[in-house]
Amino acid sequence: MNRQIPPVALTIAGSDSGGGAGIQADIKAMQANGVFAASVITAVTAQNTRAVTAAFELPLELIEAQIDAVFEDLPVAAVKTGMLSSAAIIELVARKAEQWQMRPLVVDPVMISKSGYPLLKPDAVATLREALLPLATLVTPNAHEAAHLTGLKIETVEDLYEAARRIKAMGPQAVLVKGGHLSREAVAVDVLFDGERFEEFRAPRIDTPHTHGTGCTYASAIAANLARGFSLVEAVRRAKRYVTEAIRHALPIGGGHGPTHHFYFLESFKGFPIGAEEPEKTAGV
Repeated sequence: MNRQIPPVALTIAGSDSGGGAGIQADIKAMQANGVFAASVITAVTAQNTRAVTAAFELPLELIEAQIDAVFEDLPVAAVKTGMLSSAAIIELVARKAEQWQMRPLVVDPVMISKSGYPLLKPDAVATLREALLPLATLVTPNAHEAAHLTGLKIETVEDLYEAARRIKAMGPQAVLVKGGHLSREAVAVDVLFDGERFEEFRAPRIDTPHTHGTGCTYASAIAANLARGFSLVEAVRRAKRYVTEAIRHALPIGGGHGPTHHFYFLESFKGFPIGAEEPEKTAGV
């Protein structure tokens, strides 16, 4: 029997013992969006829906060995990075990104957990800007992360535009500044900037506390759709639609911020309706 092999997407991120964010959310989101997910774990965290209580970085040589093992055997079609907690880990991932020509590369600049636990050391922010962002196909900061990267106070959609301009100047091919944290806005607005044009992605603001792992899920869905051959704009559009529905069907698990529902569509659909059609082939991303 002939069986179509899905594209492979790789996530390089930290582990979430609660299963709602980090590498666990990445794998779920990637598989839900039609690819086979491989993973490289950079750190192990002790966390649940209430808080992150501890974190341990894996040795650099083990992180490097994981990356090499994946690329030596699997046809990786896209890469997404999440928690890279130290300057040394960022430098290693940047070096390996160049060695293995990781393209497209989606960088989610994870800095702090929803409960306030720091996931990026303060002295590593400059390394993130200088070593990794220039290699990125797309950087996906939320409003808080964009403010930290740029020094801007971000409260409006207009602020998202200015933050996108400033982050684009740091070297990535494109920037998606996410406005889900802008409480003044009636809808959730994200702004994409590729250096030439802006595009907005809007979705209803869903009133729920259960949003654990949304950033990881969104960036991973984008990477998955890039791996499948969609243009950058279409990959973001599809990922925005997916993460909105995952939030709408979020799971009230635990006593804090519950996780998004990565496989919400399995409750009323059989198979994987998201992205079932053939991707439109466009030049570049």
